[in-house]
Amino acid sequence: MWDPDVYLAFADHRGRPFYDLLSRVGAERARRVVDLGCGPGHLTSYLARRWPDAAIEALDSSPEMVTAAKERGIDAVTADLRDWKPKPDTDVVVSNAALHWVPEHADLLVRWAGQLAAGSWIGVQMPGNFESPSYAAVRTLARREPYAKVLKDVPFRVGAVVQPPTHYANLLLDAGCKVDVWETTYLHQLTGEHPVLDWITGTALVPVRDRLTDDAWEQFRRELIPLLDDAYPARADGTTIFPFRRVFVVAVVGAGRRQSG
Repeated sequence: MWDPDVYLAFADHRGRPFYDLLSRVGAERARRVVDLGCGPGHLTSYLARRWPDAAIEALDSSPEMVTAAKERGIDAVTADLRDWKPKPDTDVVVSNAALHWVPEHADLLVRWAGQLAAGSWIGVQMPGNFESPSYAAVRTLARREPYAKVLKDVPFRVGAVVQPPTHYANLLLDAGCKVDVWETTYLHQLTGEHPVLDWITGTALVPVRDRLTDDAWEQFRRELIPLLDDAYPARADGTTIFPFRRVFVVAVVGAGRRQSG
C-alpha cells in the first residue's frame, strides 16, 4: 500500500526531475493535459498552472494516492495506466516516475504515439537505478530467510525493465516522433539518521511491506540498515550523498507517422 505522507517526505528531491522533464515539453497551449501516475497530486497542480486553460486528467493505480490528490483539489481517478486511451483533444501526456512499474511500458509509448494527434507531446521520466547499491542491498536481504519464501515473487527488477536511453530514442523515432532523450544522475544530499532507508521505504520497499507482517517488516528494516549504511556512508557533516539515475523521454508526435487503428 502506498503512503502519500512517506512518499512526500522527500518531495523536493523527487520533484526536481519532474520540473526538469517539463522544461523540455514545449507545448505553449494545450486543450487537455494528462498525468499518468499522478501520485498525491502535488506535481499535477503545476500542470494546471502551466496550462491554465487545459482540462487536467489525472490517474493513479493507488487509491491512497488518488485520495491525497483529491484533497489537493485534483480531479484524479483510480485506474491502471495500461488501460488509458487518449481523448481526441489530448495535447500533452506526462508520466513521472510511474512507467517503470509497468514491464510493457515501451509498447505503451508506441501505442500512445500512434493514438495521439500530430503535434501532441509525450513526456516521461523513469528511475534507472535498479542496479544501484540500495536495490542490491534489498535483493540480498530478500534472498535470506525468513524473508525468501514470502518475497520470492516480488519483482525487484534487476535492470531489465527500464532500458538504455537509446532504446527509447530509436523506439519513438521509428514511431514517427521527434525525440529528446537523456539521462541524469542526481546526487541527492540527504539528512537524517537513516535517510536512504527512509527514501526507499516510500518507493522500492512498498511491495516488500505489503507482503510482510508488521513484526517481520520492522525486522527487515533493522537488518537493512547496516547494508545501506555501508553502501551510503554519512559524511562528517551529517549528510548522506545518494546518487540516483533517471531516464527522460520527450517526444513530439509526428505528422508522418503511421496511423493506428
